[in-house]
Amino acid sequence: MKNSKTINAVASAILGVVTILGAEAWAGQQPETTTSTPEQGGMMMGQGMMGPGLMMPSMDPARGRELFASKGCVVCHSINGVGGTDAPQLDASTMPRLMNPFEFTAKMWRGAEAMIYMQREELGEQIEFTGDELADIIAFVHHPEEQKKFSKKDIPPRIEELMHHMDEDQTEEHMMEHKADETKD
Repeated sequence: MKNSKTINAVASAILGVVTILGAEAWAGQQPETTTSTPEQGGMMMGQGMMGPGLMMPSMDPARGRELFASKGCVVCHSINGVGGTDAPQLDASTMPRLMNPFEFTAKMWRGAEAMIYMQREELGEQIEFTGDELADIIAFVHHPEEQKKFSKKDIPPRIEELMHHMDEDQTEEHMMEHKADETKD
């Protein structure tokens, strides 16, 4: 029983250190055990941290801001009140202080069916992400300073056009429902 408690305590301590190192790397403060090469597209964590051959991609919130708009995430999600309302807002203030990026991805995975349906409905196709692009978007979603820079100016004309078209469709739908309700009375 005593060995079991010791093992649990050691495992908890290791998990805590890995979480802190990962959070520092994620925040752009790479710990000393980090090495990176341009060919890797990310950083390798020290031996035993993530496992042999595994890497954590670099996470660029500025690039994530650009991708959030250009990939069309902004059509359904909003940041700073800019964007759609069909999906949860993604303001950094609503996110946990420390977040495992894999958990964020897991939440997306659990909602994938609905998100893909909406992407096809609103954008005409499913959004495709590389791992690096997704890492950058996750960094942006959790970076309050970068989010302060986000505005309608970031939205490409093609995406802006889709958003206006959606607003018109929703207004027209609402008016038709209202007329149908009046006819029933």
